[in-house]
Amino acid sequence: MADINVTPLVDVVLVLLIIFMVTAPLMQRGIDVDLPRTATQTAPNEERLIVSIDKTGKIFINDVQIQMDDLREQIQKRTAKMKNPDAVFLRADQKLEYGIIMQTMDQIKRAGVPTVGLVTEPPRETTTKKKKK
Repeated sequence: MADINVTPLVDVVLVLLIIFMVTAPLMQRGIDVDLPRTATQTAPNEERLIVSIDKTGKIFINDVQIQMDDLREQIQKRTAKMKNPDAVFLRADQKLEYGIIMQTMDQIKRAGVPTVGLVTEPPRETTTKKKKK
């Protein structure tokens, strides 16, 4: 009787598992935006449409770059396909001009979205706060 050697199969599966574990977080990174920090807690992450503006002023819907002129139309198309199209999240770099953010919010509102949620990050804990606990 001949036995099948499964050791090479196990080795290959473990290597693939490690590769997927390392690359999965990199695939979810998205657009690089330096978000402002706030002390208040935000709502838990929900599956919503995310509009991002990077530090150069480029606008993205999820991970796809969109021109400002096409933003309203693209939001209307994408919210029509969503189950819960009542809000859009806006991620904007904290160093952007206020006017660019307001133009983007205006286009989102004109697309028929009643609520625009601004995405922020929690404040960084300092070492003195950690020592007090």
